[in-house]
Amino acid sequence: MTTGPAPVRDADWLVHRYDAVADAFHYIPADRDLRSRAVFLTDAELGAAARAPVAVTRDLAVAGVGAAGAPLRLIVHSAFCCSTLLARAFDLPGTAHALKEPQVLNDLAGWRRRGGAPRDVAARLDDALRLLAAPVPTGEALLVKPSNVVNALVLAMLSLRPDARAVLLYAPLPTFLASVASKGLEGRLWVRELWTKLAADGLCDLAVEPADPLRHTDLQIAALGWLAQHRLFGRIAARFGDSVRTLDSAALLARPADALAATGDLFGLRVDAAAIAAGPAFARNAKTGAAFGAGDRSAVHDAARAAHGPEIALVAQWAEAVADANGIAMDLPQPLV
Repeated sequence: MTTGPAPVRDADWLVHRYDAVADAFHYIPADRDLRSRAVFLTDAELGAAARAPVAVTRDLAVAGVGAAGAPLRLIVHSAFCCSTLLARAFDLPGTAHALKEPQVLNDLAGWRRRGGAPRDVAARLDDALRLLAAPVPTGEALLVKPSNVVNALVLAMLSLRPDARAVLLYAPLPTFLASVASKGLEGRLWVRELWTKLAADGLCDLAVEPADPLRHTDLQIAALGWLAQHRLFGRIAARFGDSVRTLDSAALLARPADALAATGDLFGLRVDAAAIAAGPAFARNAKTGAAFGAGDRSAVHDAARAAHGPEIALVAQWAEAVADANGIAMDLPQPLV
């Protein structure tokens, strides 16, 4: 790593990490093509570029960008709900610049969990959003799909940017559980890791018996994590009203042109929704690039239900009882379509 000036307005550079100890942002060379091709903006995906960062002190970085820059549009999600697909669909040069799970936001969420003072975290979050927006070409919106481990910061993001707009995207619970089951041990471990982060964020204060998460099955933990995020989405929708809309992945896949048109309207973007719906975004796996249509998605879930159907059904029924006991609506308000 080197220390020095970085082209904070250069579209070929990306603000990638935040170092809370040095109070510095790390920049890496990552042009638009690389950012678009990467599944997520993580060290693993960005490869060699991420291994040669330039550290820029926060005051110098912020001084170099000035005003807030491009308007912020968010795709907030609770995992396994086609959020990467939707972000790719709106990565449209001249209209919107999509950033999929930028690592710098994960760093800020992690710092918050480690005890970063709320006021300091909010200030750095404001700075990070400015730095992410700075290189976006004039006339384009900044569309950010944060990782769902950043969801605890969404309220702050929308408060910091009153002109921001957000889609809160989720999969119906049985579909979410089938997705977790389809990923085998990896999926089951992931939902437990997510649960620990959501708990550290203070989002998991659910009345449930037994209270000890170690006494719940993997799919029960998955369902509790889904409920915790669902409750958060309901609170965001209630607080920010017309600035946000909710969308379930079943509606997105069943009515893609309608969902895309409504998203464009919410975000203030002029798009050809029918053309996007008929294009590669909905015909390929958003993570691998392989041909992958609606039938393929259904086949994955059908296979999971065939192998784990009784468990999925029992956990879904149990989760609905937990939701009822905790006053969590299974259907979120302000649907997009």
